[in-house]
This record gives sequence, C-alpha cells and structure tokens, in this order.
Amino acid sequence: MNAEPREGRHGVNLTDQSRRRILIAGGGPVGLVSAWLLGRRGIPVRLFEVNPGLQDDPRAATTHPATLDLLADDGLADDMARAGLIAPIFQFWDRPSRQKVAEFDHAVLKNDTRHPFVVQCEQFKTSRLILERLRKLPNVEVLFSQEVQDVRQNDDTVTIDVRTPDDVQSHSGAFLIGSDGGRSIVRKQTGIAFEGFTWPERFLVLTTPFDFGEAFGVCARNYFADPDEWCNCFKVSADGPPGLWRTVFPADGNLPEEQLLSDTAIQERLQKFFPAAQPYKIVHRNLYVTHQRVAATFRTGRVLLAGDAAHVNNPIGGMGLNSGIQDAANLAEKLLAILLNQAPDSILDVYNLQRRTVATEYVQELSIANKKRLEARDPEVRRRNLNELREIAADPLRARQFLLRTSMIASQKRVAEMAVATEFGGAARREDCF
Repeated sequence: MNAEPREGRHGVNLTDQSRRRILIAGGGPVGLVSAWLLGRRGIPVRLFEVNPGLQDDPRAATTHPATLDLLADDGLADDMARAGLIAPIFQFWDRPSRQKVAEFDHAVLKNDTRHPFVVQCEQFKTSRLILERLRKLPNVEVLFSQEVQDVRQNDDTVTIDVRTPDDVQSHSGAFLIGSDGGRSIVRKQTGIAFEGFTWPERFLVLTTPFDFGEAFGVCARNYFADPDEWCNCFKVSADGPPGLWRTVFPADGNLPEEQLLSDTAIQERLQKFFPAAQPYKIVHRNLYVTHQRVAATFRTGRVLLAGDAAHVNNPIGGMGLNSGIQDAANLAEKLLAILLNQAPDSILDVYNLQRRTVATEYVQELSIANKKRLEARDPEVRRRNLNELREIAADPLRARQFLLRTSMIASQKRVAEMAVATEFGGAARREDCF
C-alpha cells in the first residue's frame, strides 16, 4: 500500500502529491473510515497508527441506523451485519423488581432510514473490514508502529514528525486529521483545550458466554435501572454462534483495580445481577475511567479533530463510536469538496460548527441523561423516569421521536439543517456538507 517514498527526517520536499495528501493520526475506526472515504475518491492518504497492528480489544460494538446509512457504500454496512448481529429491539428493565419497563423496535423508523435496526459489530471487526478495502487502494498508505509526535503548519501545508521503530521522519500534506483517541497528541500539540469532566466511578466491563437471553428472556440490548448498581447487558457475535454477552457496571473509583477485577468480586457481582447455578465463565474483564469532554474547537487551520480526539462520553447508549464515524463522513465530504471542487477552506469551519454542536447538544446531553436515568436514587424520580419510558413506548408517535434521537438520525437531520442555513459562497454543493 506504499504509494510513494516518504519524506526524510531532515527536511520536507513538497510535491503535487503531498500538497493534496491527507495525513491521518490514529488507525482506529474513525481514522480508517476517513482514509476509506477519501482514498476511494483518489485522494492520496497517509495514516499513522502507533500500535503494530489493529487492536482487537472488545470496545464499542453498537452501530446505529444513522451510521449504517453512511457506511452503506461498497457493501460495508452489509458486511458489518454479517460479521456481527442485527438487533432491531432494545429494552429497559427495572433491576430491583426484575420487570421489563419498556421495549423499543427500530422497525418504526422504516421510512426514516435504510437500516431500521442496530448492528452489534465489535469495532475491531469494523476496522478489519475497512482495512481490507484500503489495501486495494494504491493511493492510501497505512503505516503501523508510527507515532505522531509534533505538529506544525503554515498557510499552505501541515507537517508532522513521526517516530518510527528506526528514527523520526517528517511528513507533509494539505490537512491533518487527528483521530488519535481521547489522549490525542494532535489535540495537545495544537493547543486545543479538552473541556468537561471525569466521572468519579469507573466502568467495569465483563464478558461471558453465559446466555442471558436464554436464561432470563432478555433481548440483545438491555438497560437495567437500579439506584444501587445499574447495568447494561448486550450480546455480540464474537467468533460466531452462540456469541458472547457483555455487562457494564459502575465501579467504586476509590477501590483498587485488583480488588474490583478479582475472581471473587466478579462472581459476586454477576451472581447478584442474575443468579446462575454455576460460576460465570469470564473471557474478558476491564475497568475504564470515563470522561465527558468536548474539544474547544474541532479545527485549527489545517488540523482537524474527529472521534475521541474531539469528544468523549460515557458508553450508555452507544454514541461515542457512532458520532466519531459521523465526524469522519462529514469531514471527508468537505475535504473532497476542497480538493476536488475548489471549495473554500471556510467550509471546514462549518464542519466544526456542525459536529461540535452534535457533540454538545446530542451526544453529551443524551449520554449523561442515559446515565442519570439508570442510576437515579430518589424513589419519586425513579418512578417518574420509568413511567415516562412506559408512556413513550406505548405511544407510536412518541416512540418514533425517541428512536430518532437514540438512533442518531435526529442529530444528522440537525446537521443537515445547519448546512442549509450556512452560506458556502456557491463553491461547495450544500448536499455534500451534511
């Protein structure tokens, strides 16, 4: 996949290719989607990933309808559905009473999306599917074991220094996409503040082959409200039938990690959640510190942020990865308009406006509300929350509006409205700037 020789460590020799090239820091799903959307249109792309290969740790899995619509080209969404599992339904439960509170079916969105369902496809599978496509593009380079260390720019180009296993090399291009995660070096090197807060509790993720669906009648996506210990419980396909189940619990931020992850503590937690005749088999366990933060800006000159580098949130509702992929699609369309259609660079300010608005008004707001709904302690607040969910689920009109927000279709519509309201001087097609 090497398209041309790279610049050396002591200087930069700009060519026509480098003046059009897009540099990408970070080889997770957001960076890979960016490379795919740009590369398939003939744009030279050079992506740098600090790890020696794609990471296969079990992180995000839920892909919402709005995101699937963006990934439909070249059969990618279909491949994700085959690699994962289709989940049209999700449920809310009251954990203390073991009663199902509400059920929502994405089928009511059949006129709003080509994909009226969620696909549970682990993000490492999505990354593999995209990398397979990138390997067929001679204008795209994916370089592993390479860490972006320094960023500088002028009016015409952006240049990065990258540490390789052997030395430090310089690379230049037209724009740099920082999709290098919540601890983004690109964001830090560019001096962009990361505003927000960190939750006091950690999130404990436990994965087991125990079939909660067969044993307790839950569906593939479940949210359990509990004033003492809420839980998310959902199924992933893993390596094939029968699949695996992941549970997510809050964990005391003051307790030692080794105590929270001990076999005794894990068995006690799962047996309290759903008593089983035998000890639970655990195939994965991890603790995560969870933040709610948004970058002060998603654009500084020729440097753009996307995904976790631009915004992070708690995982309840599965909005983090989805909003990151939507960042990538929005940004790629605008960069294509600049590089192929001579649109003004100012449309990148529209990217910042659109995607930062979504991050603050939708992703942050909804993910925080999701957590508060599940963990509410006041009996009257809990009763009101659960009754509201029942009423929404029982009303087709309200259920559709609720699903438009949870599926992230509403946020995409908000972005489209902002595009129509923004003047681009006629240099870029409005429908391209979603």
